[in-house]
Amino acid sequence: MKQDPEQTFDRPLPEDVGFRGSNQSGMRDRNERVVLSLVRQNGALAKSDIARVTGLSAQTVSVIMRHLEDDGLLIRGEPVRGRVGQPSVPMSLNPEGALFLGLKIGRRSADLVLVDFTGNARTMRRRVYRYPTPGAVVAFVAEALPDILRDLPAPLRNRIGGLGVAMPFQLWNWVQVIHAPQDEMDQWQTRDIQTELAALTGMPVFLRNDASAACGAELIFGTGERPTDFLYFYFGTFIGGGLVLSGRLFTGRTGNAAGVGPMPVPGPDGRMRRLFDAASMSVLAEAMEAAGESSDHLWGAPDAWHVSERILDAWLDGAAEGLASATLSAATLLELEAVLIDGWMPAAIRAEIVRRTEAALSRLDLAGVTPPAIREGTVGPHARALGAAAIPLSQRYLIDSGTVGREG
Repeated sequence: MKQDPEQTFDRPLPEDVGFRGSNQSGMRDRNERVVLSLVRQNGALAKSDIARVTGLSAQTVSVIMRHLEDDGLLIRGEPVRGRVGQPSVPMSLNPEGALFLGLKIGRRSADLVLVDFTGNARTMRRRVYRYPTPGAVVAFVAEALPDILRDLPAPLRNRIGGLGVAMPFQLWNWVQVIHAPQDEMDQWQTRDIQTELAALTGMPVFLRNDASAACGAELIFGTGERPTDFLYFYFGTFIGGGLVLSGRLFTGRTGNAAGVGPMPVPGPDGRMRRLFDAASMSVLAEAMEAAGESSDHLWGAPDAWHVSERILDAWLDGAAEGLASATLSAATLLELEAVLIDGWMPAAIRAEIVRRTEAALSRLDLAGVTPPAIREGTVGPHARALGAAAIPLSQRYLIDSGTVGREG
């Protein structure tokens, strides 16, 4: 898949696409963001509920919610009648109140997804390749985005709040593992993908490490109980991670915090190796190829794996042992409530990794350490693309969940 290094694809989208940017001006007021964050976390809420949690006056909350309703971000539910007083009216997020695009740039594939305000993926396009180059990725967006937008009713095109991009950082350092030409991968050092995509789409573009983006999807779109402090592992071509502290995604000084892949973990022979080398899908793929089994289907779809039991069992054991050791190391530094595990894999495989990691952790010396709960992630294989779309959503409409209700 050789790319022309001179081909930049920096032209804007065709006029007939009809995208003109969001008609909702810029960042929301902080109190509006508080209200939207509360409704996202808790579901439909009445004005009285929001006033009680935030400490804002009933009149202030009434004005805020009327404004958000007028802008199409909140919709009214059926009135709930109590024993006394006026019935309360629960307000919930309007799925079509705002839309967001997420682009996942992976080492084996790219996904472009359109997500509504409640986190549901309305449509997705996918491109599988041997290795990623800037030209290939921008060409994919230039082809897929007009197709996505033409399927969207014209009024909704103006409600797209931006494009988030989730991608591994320093892609040029992984040429040997993904068997890519160094000169083509070096283009990632010289080309500004964020600027190129902004010029192509006419949208604001936000960039984040892919595993941190997946962790952000769990934080914003995840279901069930959300831990306040958790470490997140995502299985892709390589294992990646994210970290949430006090309800906030912690990305660090360079945006690469919780890059768990290089963490040293003991191997089966007792010698230390990197978590990369124990718990990555590339390790499974290499074992399959060495045994004469094709691994190509691993990158195409996450729904079903066709792997011999012997190879899969050995990989699951190695991955679980590595995750358990990495979890113990993290727990000695951070008081973690939970470790969440997700990835590009069937749900049954994810559940089995969680089960084996729990068992492996219980066999380690946990003296002086309160072990975190080991749980499955709730977003699933597309967490990176959904997490990319969550970046412009959170930038414009949300506040850190750890601060909701703490300030008036």
